[in-house]
Amino acid sequence: MTSEQAVVFQTLGTASGKLIGIATLNMEKALNALNLDMVRALTNQLMAWQQDSEISCVVLDGAGDKAFCAGGDVRAIYKQSIANPGEIASEAETFFSEEYQLDYLIHEFGKPFLVWGHGFVMGGGVGLMAGASHRVVTETSRIAMPEITIGLYPDVGGSYFLNRMPGKSGLFLGLTAYQMNAADACYVGLGNHFLNNDDKQLMFDALATLDWSDDVARNHLWLDDMLNELSVKSPIAKGESTLANNQGLIDSLMAGNLDDIMVRASKLETDEKWLSRAIGALLAGSPISAQLVYEQTQLDSKLSLADIYRWELIASVNSCAHGDFCEGVRALLIDKDRNPKWKYSSHDAIPASLMEKITTMPWEIHPLQQLGQ
Repeated sequence: MTSEQAVVFQTLGTASGKLIGIATLNMEKALNALNLDMVRALTNQLMAWQQDSEISCVVLDGAGDKAFCAGGDVRAIYKQSIANPGEIASEAETFFSEEYQLDYLIHEFGKPFLVWGHGFVMGGGVGLMAGASHRVVTETSRIAMPEITIGLYPDVGGSYFLNRMPGKSGLFLGLTAYQMNAADACYVGLGNHFLNNDDKQLMFDALATLDWSDDVARNHLWLDDMLNELSVKSPIAKGESTLANNQGLIDSLMAGNLDDIMVRASKLETDEKWLSRAIGALLAGSPISAQLVYEQTQLDSKLSLADIYRWELIASVNSCAHGDFCEGVRALLIDKDRNPKWKYSSHDAIPASLMEKITTMPWEIHPLQQLGQ
């Protein structure tokens, strides 16, 4: 399948004479997981739409009912990484560099940018969604950063948006791969509008009637008002947020250093399914990843978004070369035995020398040096 087929681009005419750009991730059988061709096709088209005065708004959605985007297709990175153990895989450098540049483009897009976040929104899908100005979630949304299960960590800007969530909820999400519903996503700020899944066509019809203009700020307000109006009419409530209802518990579980958290988690007894599942994922996940998640939540809050992506690119390519990434992908996606043999157990202290290697720049010139310039 070509990149043009893997992402479908259309424009929607409006009563105002302006156009709306619509990009649809079109890999339904793969739950619209991002590959490099899709990243490049999206980047090229979004840059063109950003500069096109006829385009007043962009909508990004995913084909099918199951997922907006269930993450990144990391098999190519895995294959090259196991073929060259201990070396920085060019596939990893290229994919992560271009994926992060795409995510940054969405954050800095300027024009109204709407993501329809139905079904599974995971990993790289969250990266696409987090930067959009208008992030619609539905009753089917299941949103997570499950990278700890494959020996990675919540990248794609996670070091930025997880650290801006209420209390310790960002650390909790990164360590436990907890799946958020629509209410959870709105509580932590990943979603900012709730619509019924069946309201999608209604939304597109309404988009075509708005009085779009060259005034970007006014266009944002038009879109806000329209989504709010549809949201009020939506017959299905977004439900209650487990995260909101248990913020105090989450904060106490995630208090202290990583050793404190792991000891607390290993001793926890609960009848709450959501919590036992979350703690189970933490205890079964990569200990190296857990350390990375903890370290990313300690990053200076003054770091710019571009600085965050530069830090993440270093951590991501080094995780593929020196961390648990290859074993995690093997166990979950290749052999599918779901029995990863991590380099360390959850009781081990991760050597400081290894964490330094994973967070040290392996290039003389950073591939994202120009990002944000």
